[in-house]
Amino acid sequence: MNRNLDSGQTSSPNRRLVAWCVHFYTALGLVAAALMAVLIVRGGDEAFRGAFALMIVATLIDATDGALARRVHVKLVLPGFDGRRLDDLIDFLTFTFLPLLLVWRAELLPSGWDFCLLFALLASAYGFSQVEAKTPDGYFLGFPSYWNIVAFYLYALRPMAGWLSVALIVVPALLTFVPTRYLYPSQRGRLNVLTTVLGLPWLALLVAVLWHMPVDRERTWWLALVSLYYPAYYLLVSWGISVIRFRAGRGSRGDHE
Repeated sequence: MNRNLDSGQTSSPNRRLVAWCVHFYTALGLVAAALMAVLIVRGGDEAFRGAFALMIVATLIDATDGALARRVHVKLVLPGFDGRRLDDLIDFLTFTFLPLLLVWRAELLPSGWDFCLLFALLASAYGFSQVEAKTPDGYFLGFPSYWNIVAFYLYALRPMAGWLSVALIVVPALLTFVPTRYLYPSQRGRLNVLTTVLGLPWLALLVAVLWHMPVDRERTWWLALVSLYYPAYYLLVSWGISVIRFRAGRGSRGDHE
């Protein structure tokens, strides 16, 4: 039991109400998912733009609900309810299933290559089901199913080369099975703080892309291109950390041989 909370405090009605409010906040991501599904099925530029806006909303909820849960000690106050399961359910819908459905509905892949989306879907299911999907030292292990971001850039940039669109689906799906570490910005640490700070102007750029998306394709394209600084930073730093950890591990083994 946490030192700062005794059994009387954790069972108090006020604390239970606050804890349920945090879980309700998490569950709002499910509401966003339902609205996303409606818009994706409806189709069209305005509907897709609305779906991407809701993906941003769902991502912001996901990025902040963990801190709130830790703040109010939801595991201690409501031990019979697993907020992590709820969070994983919503994340699979908003980060994987619905973005991949949008890629199919918007016909963003070359004709005959839609089956790649099933590979991405199954790879993501594998990633979500791994016990060590999140490492004890605060990283994701394997590509962390950011299909919402992949779908966003496929839609905003519309690569002229069909093979590039296919690669943007297949390569991340393959990376799900590669045990490399990826930054987990909502965790503690200076690097995660830097990642969060760099993410704020990126978020502003994404909003600007959505604002111009229906009427100004050229400006949309350039804003989306500039915003790629953040995915590039995220991937390069993550892979760099993985290389450093791999070399350190090999060095340690070599010292014992």
